[in-house]
Amino acid sequence: MSTPSKAARRTLCWLLLLAGARLLLHVVLNRNYGFHRDELAVLDDARRLAWGYVAYPPLTPALGHLELLLLGPSLAGFRFFAALAQCAAMVFAGLIARELGGQRGAQLLAALAVAATPFSLLTGSEFMYTAFDGLWWVVLAWMTVRLANNRDPRWWLAIGLVVGLGMLTRYTMLFCVAGLLAGVFATPLRQQLRTPWPWVGAALSLLVFAPNAWWQFRHGFISYEFLQQIHARDLRIGRTDGFLLAQLYANAGPLLLPLWLAGLWFVAFARAGARWRVLAWLYVLPLLLFWLARGRSYYLAPAYPMLLAAGAVVCEHALARLRPRAARWSRLAIGAGMACALAMAAAIALPWAPVNSPGWRLSRAAHDNFAEQIGWPQYVAQVAAVYRALPAAERARAGIYANNYGEAGAIDLYGPALGLPRAISPVNSYWYRGYGPLPPTTVIVLGDDAEGIADTPAHCTLAARMRNREGVANEETGHPDIYVCRELRVPWSRLWPARPDFG
Repeated sequence: MSTPSKAARRTLCWLLLLAGARLLLHVVLNRNYGFHRDELAVLDDARRLAWGYVAYPPLTPALGHLELLLLGPSLAGFRFFAALAQCAAMVFAGLIARELGGQRGAQLLAALAVAATPFSLLTGSEFMYTAFDGLWWVVLAWMTVRLANNRDPRWWLAIGLVVGLGMLTRYTMLFCVAGLLAGVFATPLRQQLRTPWPWVGAALSLLVFAPNAWWQFRHGFISYEFLQQIHARDLRIGRTDGFLLAQLYANAGPLLLPLWLAGLWFVAFARAGARWRVLAWLYVLPLLLFWLARGRSYYLAPAYPMLLAAGAVVCEHALARLRPRAARWSRLAIGAGMACALAMAAAIALPWAPVNSPGWRLSRAAHDNFAEQIGWPQYVAQVAAVYRALPAAERARAGIYANNYGEAGAIDLYGPALGLPRAISPVNSYWYRGYGPLPPTTVIVLGDDAEGIADTPAHCTLAARMRNREGVANEETGHPDIYVCRELRVPWSRLWPARPDFG
């Protein structure tokens, strides 16, 4: 492998500086609002390490466990690795541009373009598997381009490792692998299959993934059942509608559309990009598979950084062919466009605006992620008030039954300081934890309504209603009732569902 030149090292320093500046911005802003309902579930799972969970593979909770050890359960601390992952994706996008022949301008443009995508900014603001899944796709694309450039078959070991880590992060990595395989067979990279290295890399990926595969086998492939039901729900409520159209504006943002389309053209059709046709397959085949499977639009978001990097190289080549005056004005136009893209993405995807301010309402119109971060400590305090109002004899055998994982995670995070027992929930991995060795006789029920509570085999009364002081509408305000149920007529062993509820 060749040693990077002094100019390449200097450019890498600029890439790291840009990523570091963005990381600092995330550290400052990620303290705002509160934990997202999905983060609360991951945080709870992070305290109970396993080789698998119902809703996701084990790597994200494992990283969460490390963050809890190092930084504690603070917002900025728990979200640090997610922010770091997306900042690293910026750097690797710049490195992809370098491998495609781009000089400093193209590399910096590629990194800034990734930072200007709403998906990257939003996933860097929350600790979820999407942040790490997005990083693995970018790293895999960089390694594949390195392989295409220097033909060193040892890169297959690194590729296999990344595929294995990707599968331990999110099962949609299979769609990326499908694109990689198609690209290998359709390009001169297929000559590598005559060597043992691709097969050793494949074996390594299977070895890395094996513990989770064994967990799935032992648990009846519960995650497949989960994904089926969640997908059916998404289809039913229309979350998968408009998949192809959404690719034009949702993942990379509308202002970056010309850049990534130019990158796609470069790696798919341009003679100068023929060596890197594999990148076109890494995008087009997952696009087709997600569309046929009726996936949600953001599932393909990790594929855009490599196209933005290729587009940055096209842009640099085009500028080099212009006369100096035209090139100077073109650079100004590109800079202005990038500034607008960054501002637009930051406005809707970063947690910067005070709740209920005009900036808040702007981001709220684009997505509901920040609304689902509001009110959790207040909700738990209201549950604690109901719990303390119980007679002392009842509190000794009282339980808190949560109908969704956000409520369960919030009770387990904020409840101990208020003297609450851990949550009981039939949802996802909480189901495996059960209702405890001493089944509760009095149950505080969250996330239900009058119709749902009516068929409970117990005497249930409305005790309170959840509300947040900001008046933000979110999932909890949609079912705010807190019930107290006594005199259970059915033993818990019969009441507990045979399989988890999926949410």
